[in-house]
Amino acid sequence: MQPILALKKYKKKNIAIYGMGLTGCSVAKVFKKSKIKTYNWDDSFAIRKKIKTQNFSLNKFWLSKSKIDHIVLSPGININNCKIKKYLKKNFKKIITDIDLFFELNKGARIIAITGTNGKSTTCKIIEKILNTAGYKAKTVGNIGNPILSTGGFKKNYFYILELSSYQLEYSKLIRFKHAAILNISPDHLDRHKSIRNYSLIKSKIFSAQKNSDYAYINSSNQYSYLIENAHKDKKIKSKLIKVDSFKLKHLYKKIKNHYFKSLGNKENLSFAYFIAKKININDKIIIKALNNFKGLPHRQQIIFSNNRFKCVNDSKATSFDACSQSLSTFSKIYWIVGGLPKSKDKFYIKKVEKNIIKAFIIGKSPNFFVKKIEKKIPYKISHNIDNALKDIFNETKKKKESQLTILLSPGAASYDQFNNFEERGDYFKSLILKKLKKKIYA
Repeated sequence: MQPILALKKYKKKNIAIYGMGLTGCSVAKVFKKSKIKTYNWDDSFAIRKKIKTQNFSLNKFWLSKSKIDHIVLSPGININNCKIKKYLKKNFKKIITDIDLFFELNKGARIIAITGTNGKSTTCKIIEKILNTAGYKAKTVGNIGNPILSTGGFKKNYFYILELSSYQLEYSKLIRFKHAAILNISPDHLDRHKSIRNYSLIKSKIFSAQKNSDYAYINSSNQYSYLIENAHKDKKIKSKLIKVDSFKLKHLYKKIKNHYFKSLGNKENLSFAYFIAKKININDKIIIKALNNFKGLPHRQQIIFSNNRFKCVNDSKATSFDACSQSLSTFSKIYWIVGGLPKSKDKFYIKKVEKNIIKAFIIGKSPNFFVKKIEKKIPYKISHNIDNALKDIFNETKKKKESQLTILLSPGAASYDQFNNFEERGDYFKSLILKKLKKKIYA
């Protein structure tokens, strides 16, 4: 559908865009293409300076005499903690998101939506691989990379696998999916969402507009799934509820030769992909072929080097303990690089995985947070950064004759205290490993 037609209802409306990062700019471009004027603003001086060069006008729309009809809010903005929070709360009903606009532009498209605390990107890519192997045209969009409105034109004969974060779902209003899944829920982003209950309810918005002909997939073993089940019982969720149980797919695991699916976390991701694929009538033979040919995403239990002496694993995407516990339960004889910008309400349940950990090496600017979580449970050393952590690990392993020791970067924390994002952190770890490899430090 052409933007100028799909966005016709906005033609004579005053549209404000608050937050002009990548998402905000992608929205502004779509409206500009439809010749619809927008009032644009970002609180960051650096971003305002940058977007001036892109010919986007800047306007303090909340002070404008013109009536604002719709406010497109970027996902990173928390209306409870921004400069115009009073204005946004007063005009809450006017707030929409780029996800809402995506639906305006693609009504009738075949969309599979995936959310959850961990495993979203991997699950989306597994589904994409299965669909492509089955002969469908499929593309993953959304929170996995570039803003959804910057991914180009959409075609009706495609399946779109849409990754959604809680930030994207929080203010979206116009969404509906044929297939929608919440992979898991664990405490995350509680600085913004305040409570696990509120966080769960925001995630469950992925089901809110579904009809009884649609499918809602939840994790049967997740401790917070009961909140969604209760909403289903109260008929707030109208779609068919599918409880995904990864333990019921043992017959499938026996046929999968791909080592990537040995961990519990990736078996969980696989399970959701399998249940969705079966509802699309894809047979097991095709699914197994796709899974055996699947290559995992970078920074997620990514083995970047392996020989008889060491296995080096980049799990930089693990930004909570719940996420890194998947790696800690998968590998053994682990030298664990942990730390970064902590999530204050994150809980570290070490007991189930401590037998796999030889020692932890704490990085980042908040080492005391992690010391309190792991002291008296496993040996540790404060290394402050990845460079020192690797030096400390190599010094400690020089005289050890054991084979297949695991050097695991699985921080259990955000990266922003020392890096711009988890990708940069993982790439830096990988570059150091490869550099030291060339120097034959592994001898």
